[in-house]
Amino acid sequence: MTIAVVTDSTAYLPAELNGTYDLTIVPLTVVINGWDGLEGIEVSPAEVARALTARRAAVSTSRPAPAQFAAEYRRLLDAGADGVVSVHLSAKLSGTYEAARIAAGEVGPRVRVVDSGTAAMGLGFPALAAAAAARDGHDLAAVSRAASAVAGRVTTLFYVDTLEFLRRGGRIGAASALLGTALSVKPILHVENGAITVRDRVRTAGRALGRLVDLAVEAAGDGEADVAVHHLGTPDRASALAGALGERLGDRLRDCYLTEVGAVVAAHTGPGLAGVVVHSRT
Repeated sequence: MTIAVVTDSTAYLPAELNGTYDLTIVPLTVVINGWDGLEGIEVSPAEVARALTARRAAVSTSRPAPAQFAAEYRRLLDAGADGVVSVHLSAKLSGTYEAARIAAGEVGPRVRVVDSGTAAMGLGFPALAAAAAARDGHDLAAVSRAASAVAGRVTTLFYVDTLEFLRRGGRIGAASALLGTALSVKPILHVENGAITVRDRVRTAGRALGRLVDLAVEAAGDGEADVAVHHLGTPDRASALAGALGERLGDRLRDCYLTEVGAVVAAHTGPGLAGVVVHSRT
C-alpha cells in the first residue's frame, strides 16, 4: 500500500533531511504591507524580522485555501497513492488544519487529517513519523496513528524577547501578555492543549535560555529523546542551546536538529526567538 504524507510549511524540517522522506509541503502565506508571499518560497524570515522592526509595518499571515489542499490530495491520489495523511499545525493557532479538513471532506475517505497540536518541529516530528510509516508500507490508519502518537509525545518550549507580536496576532491573550512582561521579566512559553501559554518567567535572557534547557531535559524524561532547536536570526544562541542539551542529556539524546523558523512563526514571535522541541521516544 502506498500512502502519501502532506504537511505545511510551518513544520520547519531540517535541511539535512531533504530527500530522506517523501513529504508534500503546502505553504502558508505571509502578508507584509499588503504584499503577500508564500512561506519558504517568496518570503524569508529575515524579511519579516525587518518589517516587524520598521515603523508602521503591517505583517500578518493566512492559511492555505481548502482548494490548495484538495488539489494536492487529488494530485497524489491520481499519481497512484492509495491514501493521504495530512499533518498540520495546531487548529488553535491557525485555520490551516480546518482548511485541510474541509478539503479532505471534499476529496473523500482516502484522506485523513491530523492536528499536531503545535507547530515548528512539534509538527515536524509527527510528519516525519507519518512519512517513515508510509515508507515502511503501513496502511492509511497506521500512518495516521503514527503521526498522532508522536504528536502526543512532543513538548514545544520557546523564549521571545517580547510577547507583543504574539498579542497582536491573537496567539496569546492580553492578560497573559501583560503577566509575561510585568516587572521586565522574560517569558518562557509552551504549547499546551494546542494553545500558547506562559510556562515560566525569569529575570534575564541568559536565565531564560538556561531555564529552557532545564525544562527540555525535564520533558525528555528518563528515556531517549530527539530534540530540535529553533531560532530566528540567532544561530549562535541556538548552537549554545544545542550544546547545553547535549551535555545534559548525554547518551539519551538521539537526533538533534538546528533550524531557523520560517516567516510565519517569525511574524507572530518577532526577532529573538529561541525554541526547543523535545520528542520523547518512550
